[in-house]
Amino acid sequence: MSKADGYVADSGGRASEKELGELERVVTAPQLPSGEKDEEVVRIETTASQRLPFSKARCVALVTTVAAAPFLSTMAVQASVIILPTIGEALNIPTSRQQWIVSAYNLTFGCFLLLWGRLADVYGRRMIFLWGSVAFTITSIVPPFLSNEIGFNIFRGLQGLAAAAMAPTALGILGVTFPPGRTKDIAFGAFGAGAPLGGIFGNIFGGVVGEYLSWKWVFWIFGIVSGISTVASYLVIPLPPPQPEPVMRNTVDWIGGTLITVGLIILLFALSEGNVVGWSTPWVPVLIVVSVLLVLGFGFWQHYLETKTQKRPLMKMSIFKNGKFTAANVLMALFFSSFNNYLIFATYWFQDYQGLSVIQTTLRFIPTGVTGVLVATITGQVLSRVPGDVILMFSTICVSISSLLFAIPIPVHTIYWAYGFPAMVLSVCGADTIFPVLTLFVAKTLPPEDASLGGALITAVGQIGRAIGLAIATAVQTAIMAREKGVSVDKIGSEGHGLQPWDDALKVGIRGTAWFNFGMSIASTAVVVLFIRGIGIIGGHGKKR
Repeated sequence: MSKADGYVADSGGRASEKELGELERVVTAPQLPSGEKDEEVVRIETTASQRLPFSKARCVALVTTVAAAPFLSTMAVQASVIILPTIGEALNIPTSRQQWIVSAYNLTFGCFLLLWGRLADVYGRRMIFLWGSVAFTITSIVPPFLSNEIGFNIFRGLQGLAAAAMAPTALGILGVTFPPGRTKDIAFGAFGAGAPLGGIFGNIFGGVVGEYLSWKWVFWIFGIVSGISTVASYLVIPLPPPQPEPVMRNTVDWIGGTLITVGLIILLFALSEGNVVGWSTPWVPVLIVVSVLLVLGFGFWQHYLETKTQKRPLMKMSIFKNGKFTAANVLMALFFSSFNNYLIFATYWFQDYQGLSVIQTTLRFIPTGVTGVLVATITGQVLSRVPGDVILMFSTICVSISSLLFAIPIPVHTIYWAYGFPAMVLSVCGADTIFPVLTLFVAKTLPPEDASLGGALITAVGQIGRAIGLAIATAVQTAIMAREKGVSVDKIGSEGHGLQPWDDALKVGIRGTAWFNFGMSIASTAVVVLFIRGIGIIGGHGKKR
């Protein structure tokens, strides 16, 4: 036991001299036989775990404001999904490019998680979190004032960039503020509930505000809530302890951050624009090749920093020697690509094909919120009782069935309760069980010094998988509609070619993407069966395998 393990907080969040003295005495005391523990050690450890670093009111305020980060981040995605066709119509964005409204956010969020985590280590978590919160506020307020597609998408990307600054730092703030014990468990539980609640309220909020006010107010209200959260964060997040020596700023791997970010952005741009200008356009395959070379260059550069220098890489490539960890990342990308596509193209099905209003579409998404609350509650109990690979199989099969229900040729006038309702319920059953399993699995699979990196990486992979998967699915939809209409892809992409509700080409195109999503989720099931099988129970005190 070290002093850090026996941390006891006084009113300023630090151990008192008396308590440190007690801990010193216990640490230097003769060791008891293995398996036994001195009563005084237990008493001090218990005191340490139960003592609050601040007043109860400030602790509640701190957890609430920090948990607002994943809440607002997820809400920003889900609320924009439900009003995607409305934004596209207002800004005259064709269907093939509307995915940029979502993908620009997901891509920058995923690409910058690792870099922001490293910057937080260098410059301080509190400062990065606050500046991220300020930037999120600004980038939420500005987009509705922009009347052109490019400017709007740029600010969506900046909004994702700001959200990425808050995500890893928020978790780190809670980790260093609360000592181990029940209070810390409650704080992390509240933080973990932020993202699911953001998804639930995002669908309802975006639909109601978009229907009865304007889609612009969806973003403006984001900005207002984020501004309030920023002020509260400034007041309640504690100042970091003074550092004896400043951290060297050249420890940030700017070269690696630039390579991976530019490479992924070019890749997504090429995949998206291929739907608009046609895949035979010479610069489209050229950009794809360039992006792949940049990503490969990032990998070689990280390996070089890790093995040949003393500098800290943005991402340690050696963690991929663990086969199950690598498979977990592949699973994360495949699954959330399928899940995200399902939600977006279900929105297109109800609004574009069936011609329903935003609020009518919102009502059809309500089961996802109700199911999310129930599943999140149950999953916490199941993790310590059911093997992780069994839960992962359940997750991937659920999303497979959701996509399949929109892919098979069910008569178009079939009632929502026969296919839409079970698809919505099953999709959330999959998403809300796979994420806690994979994050816990990564934490137990990697050594402690790499656990934070692994957690940030698997989250980033999920976000990048969503963005690239959506670009590919949009390409599938555009190609199918062009074939059905007997025109070239560039005409469908740039003009929409007069698509109206109940258009057969639109129906076949959306069902084509559902088959693509089904294939992605089946592939994720195969990853579990072939590479992650036998991981055992990962919750509670389950053993690693």
